[in-house]
Amino acid sequence: MYSRQHIIEIFSTFVLFKGDVFDRWVTDSKLRRSMQNCLEQSSFQESETFWAIYWHRIWQTQASPMAVAHITAYLQEVCYWVARKMKMNVLSQHSIADFFQTAIARIDKVLRGFNPQLSSNLKTYAEFTFSNLIKDLLRQQQEVDICSDWGLLHKVSQKRLVESLKQGGYPSQIIARYVLVWNCFLQVYAPNNAATAHKLMKPDNATLQAIAKLYNTERLSQSSSHPACTPENVESWLIATAKAVRFYEYPASVSLDVPAPGQETGELLDRLSNDFQESVLNEIIIQEEVENVTQQSREINRILSDALAKLDTTAQVLLQTYYKQGLTQQDIAQHLGVKQYTVSRQLTKIKKTLLMELAQWSQKTLHISVTSDVIDSMSNSLEEWLIAHYRPLILSSPVES
Repeated sequence: MYSRQHIIEIFSTFVLFKGDVFDRWVTDSKLRRSMQNCLEQSSFQESETFWAIYWHRIWQTQASPMAVAHITAYLQEVCYWVARKMKMNVLSQHSIADFFQTAIARIDKVLRGFNPQLSSNLKTYAEFTFSNLIKDLLRQQQEVDICSDWGLLHKVSQKRLVESLKQGGYPSQIIARYVLVWNCFLQVYAPNNAATAHKLMKPDNATLQAIAKLYNTERLSQSSSHPACTPENVESWLIATAKAVRFYEYPASVSLDVPAPGQETGELLDRLSNDFQESVLNEIIIQEEVENVTQQSREINRILSDALAKLDTTAQVLLQTYYKQGLTQQDIAQHLGVKQYTVSRQLTKIKKTLLMELAQWSQKTLHISVTSDVIDSMSNSLEEWLIAHYRPLILSSPVES
């Protein structure tokens, strides 16, 4: 992969895979025109930091799909290198392209989680978030893969089940019907052994009849009307629900530059950019924000570097081993001849010390009230900072031949 150089490229092009490797950068014409128009109005021609913060701000204030698309383009390289590194480090049937598509599809997690006041760099925060998204995928996929359809239905929560059906495009009345039959299924068909619930077999005919009978009774007391069902309907609806859950847990890869279903003449990004009106640049406000973020980043770096220096040698070595050398807690525990939970507790204690320093500085300097949400945000920022401090940004990986 070769890096993009010009600001217009950086915010308007997307990775195209050939097999499982990078092939070339593909330009989206609407994003390119958008950046050209913005650059014509701005004196910040080549400031990557300015435009990253600008589009994040536009997303925050206007919920602009165009801003999402620009940031998605901006973070393509980070996501690619995270996906490539993860593929090299784990045994998985999934490809680099699978990991890439899974992570970039959740760009909303990066947008919502990034806090310019506490995070030093959008790319660094994205690297941290993309890595966690792929790890979550692997964990969830392992759970989904070992479950039968019927075991999966016992494992999933109602909230996740509803989200899965919505994602699958089911209308609200069908979702309500499927949720009702799913609840009847849970009441009638419980596994005998929790340890083997994931291998639950298909219900026999008598059980399907019992579920249908309970459903036909319960539907009469529902606020919305539901049709009567047969045992065959029960089986069909539950299988459809299980497929929706399985697909939700690991969706098929979708490219931004392929035609949308039923809209073969257009691209998905065409829909993202509908109804968007480019805002007039307010350079003074954005530049002040960039300067503030830069200054805060320096302060955070100084505060945490000083806090690291105050740690005892054992704590410093542990952080270097975990973050710089990239050893897992289990690897460290085996090397030291201790239990893994001991290493976990030590790391938690060290990070709590650093978090206290960051919280005190935030209260004093940024006048931020330390709530649970703020602590969560600070914890993410601290983790991001430790990764960046001990390891260079993943974009410094060697270029593919």
